[in-house]
Parts: sequence; C-alpha cells; structure tokens
Amino acid sequence: MEPSSTEGGAEDTLLKNHPPGLPHKVILKHGQELEEEQEELAEHKPLEQEDLNFEKWKRRPLPKRTLHQKIEAIKTYLWNAETKEFMGRSGKSWGLILLFYAALYTFLAAMFGGCMFCLMWSISPYHPTYNDRVMPPGMTMAPDLEAHEIAFNASDRKSWKKYARSMDEYLKPYNDGVQEKKNIRCTQDRYFMQDDLEESAERKACQFKRSWLGECSGLQDPHYGYSQGRPCILLRMNRILGYLPGQGKAVNVTCGVKKGPPEALGEIQFFPKSIFEMMYYPYYGKLRQTNYSAPVMAVRFAGVQYDSHIVVQCKLHGKGIINDSPTDRNLGRVSFSLDIGA
Repeated sequence: MEPSSTEGGAEDTLLKNHPPGLPHKVILKHGQELEEEQEELAEHKPLEQEDLNFEKWKRRPLPKRTLHQKIEAIKTYLWNAETKEFMGRSGKSWGLILLFYAALYTFLAAMFGGCMFCLMWSISPYHPTYNDRVMPPGMTMAPDLEAHEIAFNASDRKSWKKYARSMDEYLKPYNDGVQEKKNIRCTQDRYFMQDDLEESAERKACQFKRSWLGECSGLQDPHYGYSQGRPCILLRMNRILGYLPGQGKAVNVTCGVKKGPPEALGEIQFFPKSIFEMMYYPYYGKLRQTNYSAPVMAVRFAGVQYDSHIVVQCKLHGKGIINDSPTDRNLGRVSFSLDIGA
C-alpha cells in the first residue's frame, strides 16, 4: 500500500466527520495545517404554519404570588440582609445621593437668598422705583354692601339699618377728637409738599373732621337721611403714592343719572364741597405718613322720587383724570343703583 493513499484516506475520513456549515481544517502533508473559512449561503426555507402562530410568542403571565410572598418581597426591598441594601441601595449609594441633593438645594437656597438681597438692596421701602405707568385714580363709595346697590323703604327700619351701620364704621377714623389729636390743620388751595425731609422721616397729615360732612356726618342725623328717604353716600378718591391730582387745580365731582329718568334724581347736595382739596396731596405712604386720612366727600340725594329705579354715576373731573375708560368702570368714576320706596 502506498503512503499517499493512506494519508488521503485519513483526510477524507476527517472531512466526512466534520460538521457541515462550519469552517474546517484541511490536513496537508508533512503535518502542516491551514484554516480556511468557507461562507455558505443559507437556503431560504418557507415559513411553516407553526411559525405563523403568534400566540406562542406572547408573554406568559407571571404566576400569582401569595400574600406571604408579597410581604416577604416588600421586606426584602426595604432591607436585604444578604446585600446589606436599604430600598435597593447600599449605604454608600444613599450617602452619595443625600450629599448631592444637600449640595444642590444649598446652592439653590444661596442663589435665591442672593437675588432677594440684591432686590431689597436696590429698591426703597418708601416709594416705588418705577412709577411711570401709574394710572389716574379711581373712586370708591360707601356704603358698599350689595355690589353698589342701594335699595330700601324709608318706613322700614330693617331695610336701611345696615346702610347706616356701614356709614358709622366708615366714619369712625374721622371723628373730630381723633383728627385733632393725630393730624394738623393745613392751608387750602395748595399741595402739602414735604419732599425736603429725609426719605425715612415721618410726614405730617392734614385733618379731615367728620363734622365737616354736615347733614351726612351722622352727628345731626344718626340715620344719614335713610329714614326720610333722603340717603347719603360717601365718595373717596383712591390713594396713589406721590400723585398730585388735578396738576395744580382741585378735582371736582359731579353726579347724574346714567340709566332711568333724569328728573327722578332730584336735588343733589355735596358736603363739605364738591371738590377734593389739594392740601391732602401728595400721599407719602403708610410707613412715612401713618396718620394719613384720605379726604371724603358726602353726597346727599334730597329729592329722589320714590319707586323709581335709577342708576347714578359720579365722576371725577380734573387735569389728567380719566373718567370714560371702556375697560375699567371704576377709573375716575363710580356707578350704583338707587331704589327707594315709601
């Protein structure tokens, strides 16, 4: 037998026993080996019916755990004795997290505190830094118990008693004794300027006595005319820091019928006058003018016709005053309904 035939037979046997589809070694003569990778194209096989059954690919539901198993899982989550972990984290991990959030919130608190310090340092507590967009003043009234509606019967005490009580509460700070003790008498027809004082110095305020309101003061008639069907109301201009209403001339007030027959309103009386005196302006704020008493104007409707529902509107008039704004019904004016019965 020739040696070559023996070697060839061994090589054929080795190739036959080698798994198909994998790289194989070709045994050469003289004991040399060379590894070759053979790439084979995978044959396309059509999908069988079993492969189209998607039910078997669906995720199988987890088996239901008993109550005891759930409790044990919670206990393990809270404290794992094997790994020494609390709620899934080791002590080192919790320490790093707490350190991170402590540093984060310390930084945020320091940044917020710095911003607030800069803000408070840059603004004055006595007057606004920017007041170039201050609107002209509005006007408020008393009594204001039912959304600017005054309705009562003169012969029914219960129907108007609430209005008289509201007027009493409103006028308490204007009692003559209180005004004489806290405020000073001022000169009319000019502004009471006190800008030459230090910024933090206290400013004086002018007196406004309750007795100046005459028949609407509640001193002569404690019912303010409601028992006679001749009610009084109080008007006050809103306070604006540093504002000079009228720009050198007193602001006056007029009242008239907005809805209803004009003749139903009758005679109107103003106390002490139909103007807001300039001596009560400018207003310097609560910190520097603690005893300030805003001037009040009383309006008495002495000739209102009974059982005539009307809407009355009172307006401010003066230079720089706006009383016809379509968006703000209280800017420079106030409206209320008046319905008086016998």
